[in-house]
Amino acid sequence: MSNETLPPNSPGLAVLPTESIRSFLLSASKEPRLSHQLRDLASNLISQNHIHYGSLRSIWIASDPSTRPQLISLFSGSEFIFTSPKPREKSEELKARLRKLQELAEKNAYLELVKDITPRKVENEPFSSYKDQLGFGLHVALTMFTGYLVGYAAFRALFGHSPAMSAAGGILGIVCGMLVETLLFIIRTSNRDLKSSTATSTLKKNQ
Repeated sequence: MSNETLPPNSPGLAVLPTESIRSFLLSASKEPRLSHQLRDLASNLISQNHIHYGSLRSIWIASDPSTRPQLISLFSGSEFIFTSPKPREKSEELKARLRKLQELAEKNAYLELVKDITPRKVENEPFSSYKDQLGFGLHVALTMFTGYLVGYAAFRALFGHSPAMSAAGGILGIVCGMLVETLLFIIRTSNRDLKSSTATSTLKKNQ
């Protein structure tokens, strides 16, 4: 949009009209040298409480240089003001997105605030990884093998060199080893559950 077609109350730099400015606009509204559009603009600006600088300057530039006042004398005694444009309204989509971002920021701030008093949701379950499963299997196999050797050697020493009794002693050693592993597994699981229950109870008391 050119300066010739700017509305009188357009945002931007404006001046408060003085008698010299109104007199110039009155004469410009009747000046044949100006275009019809500029004459109408000058006529409209006469009654305005503040005048857009670009519009006034466009009229002054197009006026007859021999009759128009000097630009300095034209603005002498006038006050310049700056009119801000109206804030652009946000679309509904943008408002919804801003609400979601605000809710997410509040949620993150809350989690950051309570992270020291909230118990961890993820706990290590027994055999939750292949490494734990493999380690437990090797440990059981080693215990059974050790039990077999101990039982075999014990029965061999007690009952002489009887192969049947030595094998029975080895089998008994395997059974004993399995019982020991089962007992240890129960103890470890019970301790883990006890710790989890204690932490939950402590948190409830603090709240």
